[in-house]
Amino acid sequence: MADLEPIVGRYLRLPLGGRAHRVYFEEAGQGIPLVCLHTAGADGRQFRHLMNDPEITRHFRVLAFDMPWHGKSLPPAGWQDEEYTLTTHGYVELIRAFIAALGVSRPVVLGCSIGGKIVLELARLHGTEFRALIGLESADYQAPWYDDTGWLHRPDVHGGELAGALMSGLIAPQSPSETRWDTLWMYMQGGPGVFKGDLFFYRADGDFRDRVGAIDTRACPLYLLTGEYDFSCTPADTERTAAKIKGARVTVMKEIGHFPMSENPAQFRRYLLPVLEEVRARG
Repeated sequence: MADLEPIVGRYLRLPLGGRAHRVYFEEAGQGIPLVCLHTAGADGRQFRHLMNDPEITRHFRVLAFDMPWHGKSLPPAGWQDEEYTLTTHGYVELIRAFIAALGVSRPVVLGCSIGGKIVLELARLHGTEFRALIGLESADYQAPWYDDTGWLHRPDVHGGELAGALMSGLIAPQSPSETRWDTLWMYMQGGPGVFKGDLFFYRADGDFRDRVGAIDTRACPLYLLTGEYDFSCTPADTERTAAKIKGARVTVMKEIGHFPMSENPAQFRRYLLPVLEEVRARG
């Protein structure tokens, strides 16, 4: 007998920045919409463990899309004549357009890394549109820990293998081998220049140090969860950010690095389930 998972994948056509895009997304479950945002250079497969978790899908409709240029979402027509660069404005537009197109009302948004960072801007600008916002590995600014990323976009270098090697150190030593390598495989598959383009937002355009103080958690609860082994967005980065936001909830996750939902899903759910239950209890 075939062992079918409950995950269903579809394509959605979206106009973004005045151009047509075809965006791939997967979903599972029913109930409160839970929109998941993947990390830089990866795709929505990072959330497959959440979508296969009956304790989550019993009450939440989990939705994860591949950003344009990532995973199964192709770049827009004409991509060969440009260099991909993710901006704050374009990222916010994408998330809100996806939610509006599906017609979901006041979803929870859970984002990791670049997804965790953009959660802060969603909270500041559009907090009333969401039931709750959950930032994984989220901070208003992270100091670069590597040299210029130009070497990720060279014809004589395999950018995917280098991206995987770069990310390998961000995974906690306790993470199981299988899920560790699942996480790195997504980075090895990335299109040329995509990881570099995402990091422009993560390191430059996404400097929110002067604006997170305007976030009103009375309009939308904000949860920030960071792995203890993450040296890209350290627990200190997240705690510094939360200190500027009245009412923000901070948790440092033990035995977890930069990719909680994919590197060690069993450990991560111990931290996520109580948050989701609290969100559900709020009604």
